[in-house]
Amino acid sequence: MPRRARAPDRLPSRGHDTGGRTLEPLTLLLVLLAAVLHASWNALVKHGDALMRMALVNAMASLCALPLLLAVAVPARASWPYLLASVIVHQGYYAFLVLGYQVGDLSQIYPIARGSAPLLVAVGAFTFAGETLSVPGMVAVLLICAAILSLAFGGGPQRGSGAPVLFALATGITIAGYTLLDGLGGRLAGDVRGYIAWLFVLEGIPLTLFALVRRRQRFWPAVRSDLLTGALGGAFAFTAYGVVIWAMSLTPMTYVSALRETSVILAALIGTRLLREPLGARRIGAATVVTLGVVLLQVSHGG
Repeated sequence: MPRRARAPDRLPSRGHDTGGRTLEPLTLLLVLLAAVLHASWNALVKHGDALMRMALVNAMASLCALPLLLAVAVPARASWPYLLASVIVHQGYYAFLVLGYQVGDLSQIYPIARGSAPLLVAVGAFTFAGETLSVPGMVAVLLICAAILSLAFGGGPQRGSGAPVLFALATGITIAGYTLLDGLGGRLAGDVRGYIAWLFVLEGIPLTLFALVRRRQRFWPAVRSDLLTGALGGAFAFTAYGVVIWAMSLTPMTYVSALRETSVILAALIGTRLLREPLGARRIGAATVVTLGVVLLQVSHGG
């Protein structure tokens, strides 16, 4: 049986293990790889039945994590509230992402969702916690807002419909929520590998069961036809977010979350070039501005 990890005496603060440390070269490369994998599995979900492919990706990611339960420590008790809350928030994330991909384009939904998460955190901190933004932070907010407005009202098949934008913004809210939960929970887990494994095993169950009920007769034929895609996407998802949680347990979350948002540009390129979505130059340009704004915003917080 796996041993139970002892909870650390206290959560590492910015002045403790993670404070003041920038990304090591290997960590930087791994987080960039995670960004590539994240954009890739989103493209796999978008290109087909979004609900079935998302369920398959989740199920396969859970299967990837399952053997690890025998090799890693059970997360410390202090991390379980964060882990279980993250499982719940992730279900909202998957639901809004599926709904968004059913009515919108990858090159529109993905940049709005990923860009709005840090923007919403900054606005919430200003409104409810009285935190002030530096000049670079204010410039970053303006850049992100301008880019999101361009993506939201830039024309295309969804012109005049607010549903894709609303689903993307709702996705952004859940991204902000689970990123914070997992950043804190991973540090409290004792063995972050155990936290990652249990998170993936648990979060794959609800959506898979929902798809089984929702699709009924079409479920197993869809599993057979999309099994390879689901396996590939699941491996990508497991590796991508596992690397991110691991990196956030060692390095300030601001640096990790800023770097992983480079996936926004890649998603825009995949959507407009491979999936033939419209407004390629506009959306790639807007995605680039979103990325620059997010990086500037995160660095202005973590400097």
